[in-house]
Amino acid sequence: MSCGYLKTNKIKTRYKSRCKSGFFFAMKTTIAIQGIQGSFHHQVAESYFNESIELDECMSFENLVSSLKNNQSQKAVMALENSIAGSIIPNYALIDANNLHIIGEHYLDIHMNFMALKGQTIMDITEVHSHPIALLQCAVFFKQYPHIKLVESGDTAETAQRIQNLQMKGIAALASPIAAKLYDLEILAAGVHTIKSNKTRFVILKTENKVLPIDEINKASIKFELDDTPGSLATILNVMNNCKLNLTKIQSMPIIETPFQYSFFVDVVFEKYKHYEKAKKIIELMTTHFKVLGEYKNGKL
Repeated sequence: MSCGYLKTNKIKTRYKSRCKSGFFFAMKTTIAIQGIQGSFHHQVAESYFNESIELDECMSFENLVSSLKNNQSQKAVMALENSIAGSIIPNYALIDANNLHIIGEHYLDIHMNFMALKGQTIMDITEVHSHPIALLQCAVFFKQYPHIKLVESGDTAETAQRIQNLQMKGIAALASPIAAKLYDLEILAAGVHTIKSNKTRFVILKTENKVLPIDEINKASIKFELDDTPGSLATILNVMNNCKLNLTKIQSMPIIETPFQYSFFVDVVFEKYKHYEKAKKIIELMTTHFKVLGEYKNGKL
């Protein structure tokens, strides 16, 4: 095998091989993202990882999960909740059903920009295409322009790229300033998200969780189910409080096979791992289908 690149899927990854000169190429870590270059997932990957990375661009969260499970990528970035639009509930289910592990998190300030081919005004635009969560975050802005039809698409940056490639006049995208620069679009209105403090929480995923030493772990994501006993959830919350855990997130999800029964996805932060470990042992005894989704370091808001 000669020195160079091994092409896999949509990316190029350096393999480790000795050249005649005796030097080695270092293999880059491949990160799966939802979307393409210029997407918010791309921004998180660049910000979170200090190492040199390659991207596996996935046009759906299902494809992102497949990339991890099929070893096309070593880690993945997945949006989990937004401060305006709320939780992305299907992604909780994807993490759980595919036995993925959260190994980290990253909070990103989201700046939504209304962009189109150059030389147009907002009144020239008849449709805006973007990810449904992006459209939801900008709903108030579009109430001012009832002539603009909102059309859901798979990714913010991919829409910007398509507008440029196909020279789609009258069509706009909602995307990041980086996407406007990458795909040479004009920003017709900047910062059009409803609430100006707009943050999205992204999680970093792997197929196994052996990343951080215990003394660096101060946050955990767990999932459990409860039997139909009055006060059972309140009892679990009391255990967390007594063990000095700070509950930062609780998300319920219907159990499809059992109508009106729910799974609970919970995030807790703690100062000492031993406090969490004690609570985990108690909660596991008091719940059904208990599962640790991740133990990691708390991200900075």
